[in-house]
Amino acid sequence: MKAGVIFVTVPNGSTSPQPSFLARSPLFPLYGESSAKTTAFSGWEMPLQFQGIRREHEAVRTGIGVFDISHMGKFLLQGDDILENLQGLVPSDLHRLEPGQAQYTVFLNPSGGIIDDLIVYSQGKNRVFLIVNAATRERDKSWLLQQLGNDKVDLQDLTQSNVLVAVQGPRAEGVLQTFVDTDLSQIPFFGHSEPTLFGTSAFVARTGYTGEDGFEVMVDPEAGRRLWRELLKAGATPCGLGARDTLRLEACLSLYGQDIDTHTTPLEAGLKWLVHLESQGDFIGRSALERQRDEGLTQRLVALKMEGRHIARHGYSVHHNGEVVGRVTSGAPSPTLGYPIALAYVRAELAKVGRTLEVEVRGKLYPAQVVKKPFYRRR
Repeated sequence: MKAGVIFVTVPNGSTSPQPSFLARSPLFPLYGESSAKTTAFSGWEMPLQFQGIRREHEAVRTGIGVFDISHMGKFLLQGDDILENLQGLVPSDLHRLEPGQAQYTVFLNPSGGIIDDLIVYSQGKNRVFLIVNAATRERDKSWLLQQLGNDKVDLQDLTQSNVLVAVQGPRAEGVLQTFVDTDLSQIPFFGHSEPTLFGTSAFVARTGYTGEDGFEVMVDPEAGRRLWRELLKAGATPCGLGARDTLRLEACLSLYGQDIDTHTTPLEAGLKWLVHLESQGDFIGRSALERQRDEGLTQRLVALKMEGRHIARHGYSVHHNGEVVGRVTSGAPSPTLGYPIALAYVRAELAKVGRTLEVEVRGKLYPAQVVKKPFYRRR
C-alpha cells in the first residue's frame, strides 16, 4: 500500500486527489512482468500503460488485448423477486431479461441525473449480478441497500475477492475459447455464462468497453493470475487505462464522472435507447425525464472532430458566434482515425451533425465539426 495523498494525471488529462491508501488488484504482482507504469485511479493502483497507449490500442483493434479491470464494483444481489425490486431503480425495462442476458442502464436521482451507469446481469428473478464503477462502489452499495431494504436483499460485494479481466479484440473469442469448456460462439452480445476455467467456475460475459467484440471474465484470484499469464503466452497484449480511454472514446462510450454524472440525464447524454418510458412503470427520475421529453432538451452530448492537430481536453469551452455554448467532457487524439476527437455538451439547437463550432485551446479558438456517433464502429 502507498501512503500519502497522491495527485496524478489520469487518462482524461485531469488531475484528481486520490485516497491516502490505494487498493491493489490480485493481478498487481504480475504487472512488473510486462513493465507496467501504474497510476492512482478511483482509489486503486492501476496500470496506465505497458507497451505504450498507441500499441495497446492498435492491438485491441486488430488482434487481442487484455485489461485488468478488477477495480470495478462487483455486486451479487439475491432475494425474493430481486429483479422486480431492482426495476424501480432504473429507467430500462428489466422484465425483458431472461437468465443469461444483461442490460446496460443507469441509476437516477429524482431530477433525472445519473448516479452511476452499470450493467445488470440476470441470473433469474431471485439472483442478479451488477457491475458498477469503482469510484461510486461504496455509494452505490449504500444506496441500493437503502432503496431495496436490508431485510429484502442479500448484497455480496465481490470486488476485493474476485479478479475481473477484459479480453477484447477480433481474436478474443478464439483465444479465450481454448481455456473454457463452453462454446463462446453461442454467447450473444450482452449474454453471459458460467463455464469451467482451469477447473474452477467462472463468470464470462460478452461485454466490454472498447468498441470491439470481447469478453469480461470474473474468476478467483488464483485462476485469474493463471488466465492473465496464459493469455499473454497466446499473444494477447496487456493493456492499461490509457488505451482503455482512447478505445472507449472512439466508440463514444461514456465515462462516469466525466461525460455523465448527477447533473446530466440519459436523454441529454444520448442514452435515450436505454430509457423505456413506454414499457416501464414508475422509477426514480421518471417525471424529470418525461418533462425533458415533452419540453425538449437544453443541451446534448455531441461528437466533435477537431480540424488540424489541436486536442480538445476535458473542461475546455465550446464556442459559437462569439459565445460559450458548451464544454468538452472527453478528448484525445484518435489512434485509429488519425485526428483529434472529443465529446462535448452543447446547446441542443447546435447539436446537428455537420455544424461547425469552435473549441478554446490555450486561449485560441480552433474549429471542430459535429459528427455522427460513434467515431468508430467495428465491421
